[in-house]
Amino acid sequence: MSNARLAFLALAAALSFAGPAGAQSTQPSAEAPAAAATELAEGEIRKIDKDNRKLTIRHGPLKNLDMPGMTMVFGVKDDAMLDKVEVGSKVRFEAEKIDGRIVVTKLEATR
Repeated sequence: MSNARLAFLALAAALSFAGPAGAQSTQPSAEAPAAAATELAEGEIRKIDKDNRKLTIRHGPLKNLDMPGMTMVFGVKDDAMLDKVEVGSKVRFEAEKIDGRIVVTKLEATR
């Protein structure tokens, strides 16, 4: 075999094991969290509407929804949340957009 052919075969073999130069996997690691944990927003309960399953909350920014602080009405994912708080309660909560509505999915009363 000629030296040029041997050199070509050696180069081809080396490249087949090396993969693309500088390539990094864009797939998330199985050990890495799928998404960063959503930060709970702080707020104050302004109104509780049990009949319509809604809470009015004056809140700070909702980063996951790219929303500034304001007072607004939220649906609740679970009716039991309505019994956890009273008007004036300070809370930490998570809200998500579900079926076109913004819904409180996690609620903690703070002291």
